[in-house]
Amino acid sequence: MGLRTRIEVRGYELDSLGHVNHAVYHQYAEVARMKAFVAAGCEWDELARRRIGPVLLSTTVNFRSELRGNDVVDVSCVAKFGTGKTFTLEQEITKVDGTLSAEVYGVFGVMDLDARKLFADPRAALESTGLDVSVLLAEPPSRT
Repeated sequence: MGLRTRIEVRGYELDSLGHVNHAVYHQYAEVARMKAFVAAGCEWDELARRRIGPVLLSTTVNFRSELRGNDVVDVSCVAKFGTGKTFTLEQEITKVDGTLSAEVYGVFGVMDLDARKLFADPRAALESTGLDVSVLLAEPPSRT
């Protein structure tokens, strides 16, 4: 579930077989991630000023159903934080008819851009900039 971004497949994204080129799925995921971070209150200029930056460490795409020209998809983005220096963003690219086209899994860290090292607690690092991480979570935080 999570936040969703709607994207229409454009003709120039198609390969010689007439479906979306594999690399474009990564671009769709990136567009949705950027929009999700903005929805959570991310101020990219503030991150740059504080010399903090989220970094992609690995990404995997599982292709489920091809996308063709003029298809319209919703791209979800859900963050999962645990312990340690990394967190995941899980994304689904789903046609508007409900057909799952791809699953994208990314492992991220938050880098101290001066020290060139990951922060020990990426959630705390993001929250220190004013980002509301709860917006990125699959479920709202418990309010007790």
